[in-house]
This record gives sequence, C-alpha cells and structure tokens, in this order.
Amino acid sequence: MRITDLLKKQGITLNASPGDKREAIDILVKLHERCGNLNDTAAYKEGILAREEMGTTAIGMEVAIPHAKSEAVKAPALTAITVPGGVDYESPDGAPCKLIFMIAATLDGDVHLEVLARLMQMLMHEDFTAKLKAAKTPAEFLKIIDDQETKQFPEEGAAPAPAASVDKKPGFRVLAVTACPTGIAHTYMAAEALAKAGDKMGITIKVETNGSGGAKNVLTAEEIANCDGIIIAADKNVETARFDGKPVLSTKVADGIHKPEELINKIINGEVGVFHSDRKASAAEASGGDESFGRKLYKHLMNGVSHMLPFVVAGGIFIAIAFLIDSFAGVPQDSNFGTGTPVSAWFKNIGGAAFGFMLPILAGFIAMSIADRPGLLVGIVGGALAASGATFTNPSADGAIPSGFLGALLAGFLAGWLLKLFEKACEHLPHALEGIKPILLYPLAGLGIVGVMMCAVNPFMGIINDGLKNGINWMAGQPALLIPVCALLAGMMAIDMGGPFNKAAYVTATALLTEALKTQEPDNPAFKIMAAVMIGGMVPPIAIALSTTIFRNRWTPEERKSGPVNYIMGLSFVTEGAIPYAAGHPLQVIPSCLVGSACAGALSALFGCTLKAPHGGIFVLPTIGNPLMYFLALVIGAAVGMLLLAILKRPVKDNT
Repeated sequence: MRITDLLKKQGITLNASPGDKREAIDILVKLHERCGNLNDTAAYKEGILAREEMGTTAIGMEVAIPHAKSEAVKAPALTAITVPGGVDYESPDGAPCKLIFMIAATLDGDVHLEVLARLMQMLMHEDFTAKLKAAKTPAEFLKIIDDQETKQFPEEGAAPAPAASVDKKPGFRVLAVTACPTGIAHTYMAAEALAKAGDKMGITIKVETNGSGGAKNVLTAEEIANCDGIIIAADKNVETARFDGKPVLSTKVADGIHKPEELINKIINGEVGVFHSDRKASAAEASGGDESFGRKLYKHLMNGVSHMLPFVVAGGIFIAIAFLIDSFAGVPQDSNFGTGTPVSAWFKNIGGAAFGFMLPILAGFIAMSIADRPGLLVGIVGGALAASGATFTNPSADGAIPSGFLGALLAGFLAGWLLKLFEKACEHLPHALEGIKPILLYPLAGLGIVGVMMCAVNPFMGIINDGLKNGINWMAGQPALLIPVCALLAGMMAIDMGGPFNKAAYVTATALLTEALKTQEPDNPAFKIMAAVMIGGMVPPIAIALSTTIFRNRWTPEERKSGPVNYIMGLSFVTEGAIPYAAGHPLQVIPSCLVGSACAGALSALFGCTLKAPHGGIFVLPTIGNPLMYFLALVIGAAVGMLLLAILKRPVKDNT
C-alpha cells in the first residue's frame, strides 16, 4: 500500500481560502465525506476537534496535519488542501499554514499507519512541500507525492537506509524514542526530524516510534549499552527502565520536531544527567523535564482520582438502589435503612465493599504516580488508615474519627514523597542489595513510614474532617449559604467540562456524598450538593442541543447535525458532549453554559432536590428527591444557557 492508495483526486482541493482554522477543518472533513471515507461525519469531526484541544496539529513550515482515529472511519484515508493565502492554524512557529493534510484512521490495523508515517517523514523535506503548494491540478499533486515516495522509500515496506556518516563509533551514538498521545502524526514527524538532523551532523542515530500500531524500530539492549545517550521526545509515558545507567534527555515531542540538532548536541556534549531506574523515575522526571510543580501535583492527583471514581460511581449507585428498594418496601429510615430486605441488603453490601476501596485506591495511585510501583503499597495502606482513623493510642481505631478524604490525599502525597526520598537514600547501598530493594527494603520501610505518619496525623486530620462535616450540617439550616455553594459547584462543572475545575467540583461532591451515605442521615446537605453538581454537568450539552434546534442560524450545518446527540448526552450526565462546541466558540459557549449551570444548581438547592447516586443522569431518576422540581431546574438552566448563546453568538454567514 502506498500513500496514493489513501489519497484520491476528489479528496484534494487546491487554492482553498478558509477564513480560519475551523473552516479549514470543515473543508477537509467534507472532502472525506465526499470520498465516502466516513460512516459518521459528525463523530469523526468531533474526534478531530478533540485532538486539536490536546494541542495544535500544525507542525511548522506552513504545514498542518489534523488527524483522528475513530470508529466513524470506514477505511484509512487522506484528504488535502492547499491554501495559497495561508490560514492561522496556531502553528508553533507562528507562520500561517498553506498545506494541510487530514488523516482519517480506523481503530484497528497497522499497515495504514506505516504508510501514514511515511507521509510524515516526507513532509519534513522542504522542497517536497514547496512542490505540493505549487501544484496546479490534483493529478499533479498526486504525482509529486508518488515521485517523492519512490525516491525516499525505494523498497516497499522498508525504512530508508541510514545515510553515510562521518561518525566512526560502532553502533548508534544517539538513540531516541518518539511518541505522541494518538501516535499518528507527531510521533513520526519527530522521528524523521531527528534522523535528518543526525545525518546532517554526521551522528549515527536510531529512533524508536511508539505509534498507534505499537513500537517500531525497537531499541535493542546492545544498542542501548553502546550509545552515548537517549532522547525521549514524547507526550505520553514510555518504558524507561531499560535505560538505567545511561544519559536520558526527556522532552516534548514538539521539541523533537523543531529542535532536533539542539537535543542531539546535548547528548553528544555530555550535558545530560544519568538516569537510574531504581529511582522509579518516569520519563518526565529524567533530565530536561520542564513541568511545573503545580502541573506535576495535578497529574498525581488526577491519577488517584481517575482510579478512584469507578469505585465511587458503581458503589454509590448500588447503595442508592438499596435505599430505593427499601423506600418502596416501606422500611423505616433508621440505622437499618438500606438493608431492610434481602435484596436491598445485597446491593448495600456490594456497594459498600466498592466504597470501602475508595480512599485506599485514591491514596494508592497518587503515591504510585509519585514513587512508581513501591508507592502503591504506602498509598493503599495510608488510605486505609485514613479511612479507619487509627492512632498510636488507638491502633485498632475503635470509635476513632476517620480523617477521610483529606487524610487520604495527605497519605498519597506525603507517603509517596517520603518513599521517594528513601529510594534516593538507598542509591549508595552495595550493588549486591539491588535485588532485595523492591521486594523487601522498599515495602518494609514504606509500611513503617506510612504507619508512623498516619497515626501521627490522623488525630489532627480527624478533627478537621469532623469540623467540615459539622460545617456542612450547619449549612443545611442556612439556605442563604447552601444555595450559593451549590450554584458555585454547578457552575464549575461547566467551566472546562472535564478539566481541573470540573473534576474539583465533582470530587468535592462525591467525597461529601460518601460520608453522607455512611451515616444515612436523610437530611444531609451532601445530597443537595450532589444533585446540584450533577445538574450542573447536564446543562451544557442540553443548552447547546436546544440552541442548535431553536436558534439554527447561529450554527453551521455540521454543528446543527451533531446538536441532537447532545440531548442524550446531557440527560445521561455526559458533559463532554459540549466540548467540540466550546472548543470552536469558547468565548460564547463557556460563559453561557457556566451561567446556565449555576442557575440550575441554585434552583435545585432552592427546590430542596437531593441525589444519592454520584452519576447516571436520568438513569438514576428514582434516587432523586423531588424529581419534578429537579427537572424544572434543569429545563430553566438549559434555557438560560441557550438564550445567552443566542445573545453572544452571531448568526453564521452560511447557514444553509
């Protein structure tokens, strides 16, 4: 298979003149649709926009390569446009893009990825891209590609032979690994840029690509042993233990594309520190990492939260079902509520078992993110001790006040960092002890560290946790305070629709709900807060769906076509349905949805609506207290968002 097998004449538009990035994407998607490459145009376009949210796919040199893997793609394919006047595509070099390819990739299969990788490498040759920009007809455009592919890849299925090098050292002086989140474009662009730079500098280099089809051109143990150092140009985690004892330079995949000579020089000149795998460091922590402390903190937290949420969601819904069954059975809401019937008791026990893992999993995966595998033990034990409230004077935690969610956070971060310090202290131990470090020294020391730490802090964290619960209970009798809190948390759900603000609001609500479900107090305000947070996440997709239905002239045909799907996503509490619209029109969509969500959250609290399940949307309707008023609050919030969109967003020029 060759590149020209993936790109048809009808998939090429020359001399296009899109007004902006969004219009350029629309043209390329329509070309895919015209060529019959897609099962679902709207779904594929959403994938393209989602990829752009991760970072622009412009690579510099007036070239952009938007791409997406999607089940909406029938078969792997390409489309292309030339834009003589250029279009702003947020390129890293600031230059407007004049040549844009769009890749449509299926979810399975590897052959097409290898072909697409060739295109990425070919586009690194400026004379080739110049010819494409100057092409007069689609046929000429295809011939230029075919000629370059024949020249650069003379043998089908084989990578280009390494160029002659003045470097006489056996093997490869520099090794590299490239990887981007989707593994389609930037992975191979960086590989080609590094290979070209090595050829130009007379330095032998081998590059491993961690693409969607798996690792290719894998580095061998012998090559690693003989090289001067390794460059990791990646925006996702790659396996680094094999580089123990070698200089490792870790950086962004974009640097591999735009700064290949600088990266190679750092390795050759000995400016890179040695990486030691027994430190359990990730690639981001190798020499050259430039992540801020706040960014690292957030990544560690999200690693814990993402692993914790399935336990909260599934366990919470099971417990809510138990309460629902007992309500229908007429069981009194006393200490046995939720276990008044055999069926409800089954749901309650299973859900409670899942809930029991919540804090250990949260702390465990935070600590693991910090200290790698040895951190899992200290985090899980720390989370369990936080849940129990054990202290030095009360190790069995009989009647102790648990330090709860805050204690688990503290356990995850502090235990992870303390263990990491211990690992560094063990670096100078005799080499003969290397084998027992991960199976004896780290677990034994980690257990002692977290045990002492949590027994020391639990009394204080327990007081704080108890104070917060008392504050929440006091708030229940102060609607003037509870309503603004619910409005704030509901609005946060719409700020970034899955980002830090959204996660902070949702985690706050689920943590409060967890404690409330344990005490089974029917009037606990945590149930109102959970209801407000869920309604805040339901409003944005529904507001957009209403806008595309009622104010049709504000949206393009493609946006209107995708609009109705958001009714379902909104009612299912899937806020992410609004992301493509927010990405395309952030200044109009985000403020409108934020205000709509805040209104819905405030009304939900004002109407006294409650929720005992942490997820589910309309699928957990029976667990919602005062459901009719809850639905009214949802409708009003969505209507407010829709009306603000109509005010802030002007009609589009072409709304046919």
